[in-house]
Amino acid sequence: MYGISIDVGTSGTRAHALELETGKIISTAITVRHPIPGSNVMDHLTFCIEVGTDIAHRLLIDTANQLIGLLGIDKSKVERVAICGNPIQLSIFQNMEIRDLAFAGERALKVRGVEQQKRDARVIKAVEVGLDLNPEADLYVPPAIKHEIGADALAMMLKSGLLDRNEPCLVTDYGTNAEMALKVGDLIYTGSAAAGPAIEGQHIKMGMLAAPGAISDLEYDFNWRCKVLDDSILPRDGDLVDLNTGVVTDQGVMHGKARGVTGTGVIAAIAAGMEINLVRPPCINTGDGCLHLQDGIFINEHDLQEATKTFGAMRAGHFTLLEHAGVRFEDLDSMYMSGASGTYVDALKAQKVGLLPPSPQTIYQVGNTSLAMATDMVRDPEWLDRLQGIAKGIRSNHVMFATDSIFETIFIQELAYWQEGMPLDSYNMMLRTMGIQQLPKRFRKAQVRKLVERDIPVLGDQGLRILRDIGMTLTGHFEGCTGCRKCLKECPENAITIAKRKGGFDINVASDLCSGTACIRCDLICPEKVFKFRSLKIGGEAQAIKT
Repeated sequence: MYGISIDVGTSGTRAHALELETGKIISTAITVRHPIPGSNVMDHLTFCIEVGTDIAHRLLIDTANQLIGLLGIDKSKVERVAICGNPIQLSIFQNMEIRDLAFAGERALKVRGVEQQKRDARVIKAVEVGLDLNPEADLYVPPAIKHEIGADALAMMLKSGLLDRNEPCLVTDYGTNAEMALKVGDLIYTGSAAAGPAIEGQHIKMGMLAAPGAISDLEYDFNWRCKVLDDSILPRDGDLVDLNTGVVTDQGVMHGKARGVTGTGVIAAIAAGMEINLVRPPCINTGDGCLHLQDGIFINEHDLQEATKTFGAMRAGHFTLLEHAGVRFEDLDSMYMSGASGTYVDALKAQKVGLLPPSPQTIYQVGNTSLAMATDMVRDPEWLDRLQGIAKGIRSNHVMFATDSIFETIFIQELAYWQEGMPLDSYNMMLRTMGIQQLPKRFRKAQVRKLVERDIPVLGDQGLRILRDIGMTLTGHFEGCTGCRKCLKECPENAITIAKRKGGFDINVASDLCSGTACIRCDLICPEKVFKFRSLKIGGEAQAIKT
């Protein structure tokens, strides 16, 4: 008999198949994108509210079923499935009411007639959510600590060992929706920074998620050696390149195999560029304004702008938690990094660009804690009761960064520093006038302990399978559409196709490529004002729409 563990992430989904008798991992499958339009959790939440949770649920479950099909097991012999992720992703997965996650405060919910949902641990049949499995298979859903602090944050705190520490320590899941927690004595301060898609290689011209062929790091060896992920998602030597010119001075074993650069590679390249004065934000000081990696892959100044938004949001989040807890930078003992980006990134390069505070004594890189906790639940269902007890026992103070004045103040300084070239002395002077501690100018030399080689430490004997073709076609047939193709030309992700049909045109949108309601340039460019993104339906279900 088998079990399946699933990490429902904001940028993609990862799954293990396990043999229940031994608890051994058999195989692993991952996606390289998310099927719901949008590049972050807020995009997905907005899509649910404005387009429909039913459509979002179908997109997510269809992807999960395809992923399960790649695991190479007899689906009729699956007894247990466990999932983990943030509250928004798990709510979509279960087709639950999601609007209570969009509005803060009881009054805001009451005005809209929205009831607060309980997100405690529960066990339901997997077929109830649409998983194509043995009808008797159970689905284990872990609890949220509060509605805004999800199971992935609980996994991050538990699997990293943070909850067992007495000294001030910080943990962050490095992703587009960067959950972070600061433990001070018995108190935990939590927050979630909208770090943006660049942290995982999205909205970067030649970016990609962590998958085979991704440049994930650079190492200095008289020039800069690219590190490229192989078929087992392990970094191996690529080419030795001159970042200024792209000239290759030595070919590595991964020569010719790079397909793009992941977020950690972008971080490494920017840190390397800063070290040799090719990067002085907001500029790249090369002949063509690009940092050149192997196989024709490069990073341009637009990519630098996208990445530094992430750097600013992450540092402002860490800074804010320390301020709320009354902890000085120099008193921070340890830093834990989880998630794919937190695993593959060079911790000291990440620290150089502000993704870690400058002061912890020890930095731990711990891998994908969300998938690890889901796997624990598959192996031992009693974990679910333990998790519920831990969630209820955590004394946490959640800081809503979106409305927090300290976060706002620091983030403004971060944008000025990274995107306008503000000197650090001016940055600190502004903080001092606001009564906020200054950012240390010097880095404490931290000991880095990389506890895993890759974010998924064990792939199983059958290895890794990658699901690249995900999502569905969203279709609209809009009265008055002339087929001018302006929406197609305007789409930055090349997600739109147009098909002529009797009586007009079908506008088709690939859900996994689309940037969602955060973009809607297709809507705005339509000269006839008939394109309505929010009226798109899953392909084959589109109806004529009166506008």
